[in-house]
Amino acid sequence: MAAPTDITAQQLFRLIGTPACPVLIDVRIDEDVQADPRLLPSAARHPHDRIEILAPVLQGHQVVVICHRGAKLSQGAAALLRLTGIDAVGLEGGHLGWSEAGLPLVPLATLPPRDPEGRTLWVTRRRPKVDRIACPWLIRRFVDRRARFLFVAPGEVQAVAERFGATAFDTEGVEFGHRGAFCTFDTMLETFGLGTPALARLAVVVRGADTGRPDLAPEAAGLLAVSQGLSHLFTEDLAQLEAGMVLYDALYHWARETVQAASDRRAAA
Repeated sequence: MAAPTDITAQQLFRLIGTPACPVLIDVRIDEDVQADPRLLPSAARHPHDRIEILAPVLQGHQVVVICHRGAKLSQGAAALLRLTGIDAVGLEGGHLGWSEAGLPLVPLATLPPRDPEGRTLWVTRRRPKVDRIACPWLIRRFVDRRARFLFVAPGEVQAVAERFGATAFDTEGVEFGHRGAFCTFDTMLETFGLGTPALARLAVVVRGADTGRPDLAPEAAGLLAVSQGLSHLFTEDLAQLEAGMVLYDALYHWARETVQAASDRRAAA
């Protein structure tokens, strides 16, 4: 059982990808990051000895601080945040324990640059349907919770990316695009190392809806219908994205629970 000021890896794993996920702050020293240059999904790095400068933006949020072994750095940083009234705990076992448990980690080399406020910026084609809502959901829930998205004319995506320092996705000729029969959501799962059973289940539904393959999953036709409906309901792309976040939160919980139920049935057989 974790101490009152700790959270276990399994407890945190259940929260990652959901709206209830705490803010994750990685305070490992550079040498430890160089030895394993990966982050927990949605985590951001910050120096342990400057943790208190984050207090104003962390007010009202739950926070999990991650160091190498879950010892002095995360314990001290979390305690300093608690002095400012923030609900902060350390990750039991730290980054090392998470890694040894085989839980997902995002390679730092795959992450786009962040702005001075620590946010990533992305750009894609306007009037999204399936992939261009599913991918922002994935990014905000598993890569950068404060990511910002630009929706622009199809022919201007790459030019906007270059001029505004954004990362282009779901358009021709970019890294985060379709690969063969797979959609951009699949590409991001592979690139970011997010191959969990629940996300893999969700990916089949997204792929079926996005690529005209409703035979891939019974739910694909329904997702396509709802996605098209949202596109008609909202004339503003960012408003559609916010509504879509709720849709994909629900689909992710469905995927996670169906995967767990299948695992329970196999264990009982």
